[in-house]
Amino acid sequence: MNLHEYQSKQLFAEYSIPVPRGFVADSPQAAVAAAGQLGGSLWVVKAQVHAGGRGKAGGVKIARNVEEVAAAAKAMLGTILVTHQTGPEGLPVHQVYVEVGSAIAREIYLSVVLNREAGRIAFVASAAGGMDIEEVAEHAPDKILRIDVHPAAGLQDFQCRQLAFGLGLSGAQIAQFGAIAHALYKLYVERDASLVEVNPLIVTAGGELLALDAKINIEDNALFRHKDLAAMRDPTQEDAMEREAARHELNYVSLAGNIACMVNGAGLAMATMDLIQLHGG
Repeated sequence: MNLHEYQSKQLFAEYSIPVPRGFVADSPQAAVAAAGQLGGSLWVVKAQVHAGGRGKAGGVKIARNVEEVAAAAKAMLGTILVTHQTGPEGLPVHQVYVEVGSAIAREIYLSVVLNREAGRIAFVASAAGGMDIEEVAEHAPDKILRIDVHPAAGLQDFQCRQLAFGLGLSGAQIAQFGAIAHALYKLYVERDASLVEVNPLIVTAGGELLALDAKINIEDNALFRHKDLAAMRDPTQEDAMEREAARHELNYVSLAGNIACMVNGAGLAMATMDLIQLHGG
């Protein structure tokens, strides 16, 4: 189950991970009110959908006055946002997130995922933040740092320093990064996440670290332990057929094409699909 950015940032705040102040809004008027409550003279209006690539698709706008805040919210709300991650069908925008603007000096990529090959939780980091990590992996794999966390020992301070040094952080930033990494690891474990991603984690003009974006995926099979997280599900962001199947406690995955495949195991499903492709189905 995916969470929206604003929901993910609420969890970040619970774990003392620094995030910009912001409020969610479902109308241009509510967006203006949020900007007024935040104060200042620079805000960022972000469409709330379960997909990355929002900025390139027009789903992130900088506003320098409340009129621009209202205009950005009006342009996004009630529309379908199409990004490289949504596919051509796009996703509906029912809410926007209004947050204070940040002075960005550097952008870093940081995520916590499961390394299935090693059977361990892994940290993936890159100094090339703000970009799709797949693109970085393809064109500049040397810029990606990885560490695996031993389940018995947990995340170690030396591993945090190893990542911090590799990212070019120095001075007080190293301790700040360590605190954020430990908090992300704790969140990942305690909330049964399958992905916790910060892209970008920024270094501000003042030298502080700040999670400018947040993405959290929760393992569906663990939701029975997290009623509060289950209540955050947004069915409007999910495939209609998959949503209906889930209602009947069935596993269903939407794929392109016009051939359906009913199986009783993932291995059989993959083998059947391979046969279909092999014979030009």
